[in-house]
Amino acid sequence: MKWSLLELKKYQEEPLVFDETLDLKNQLIKRDEQIIDLGPVKVKGFISAGKHEYLLHYQVVTTMTLPSTRSLEPVALGLDFTVDECFMTPEQFQRRDETIVEEEVLLIDGQTISLDDSVADNLLLAIPLQVLTDEEKESTEMPSGNDWTVLSEEDFAKQKETQAQQVDPRLAKLSELFNESDDDNA
Repeated sequence: MKWSLLELKKYQEEPLVFDETLDLKNQLIKRDEQIIDLGPVKVKGFISAGKHEYLLHYQVVTTMTLPSTRSLEPVALGLDFTVDECFMTPEQFQRRDETIVEEEVLLIDGQTISLDDSVADNLLLAIPLQVLTDEEKESTEMPSGNDWTVLSEEDFAKQKETQAQQVDPRLAKLSELFNESDDDNA
């Protein structure tokens, strides 16, 4: 769904309200190969045209299927979040108020604002770094294999402390020499 800037000028007094269901599955899978599936994306919100900017506010509700970061099992992840964006034409951006931070403004290329592109970008940003199945969330056991295991930070700290207290067997004879030389000096 796209809006032309001319069309949006009609909505300076009252915002344009929308309630759409978008199909962004193919677009998102092309942009991020880790996405296994994406359900219909329900988007509800409004866009308003001010004198100095275009404000877009909407809520996204969808289900995205991603691989577990531990086992690569598919995990259906429910997403429900709100987005607020400020768009400006290059001319509006040059005349912007000093209180508007440059990083908070999206410049409009051309003469349209695309809801599809905005929603797709924000869905990609909403993908969490850690995705776990319900069993993996409840389990305290970390994955392991031949000669390797995943440790929690606490377990790693304990293991490091234990290793620091133990003397390397290859250096055990040297420590005995130091003990003997200390006895000789006394």
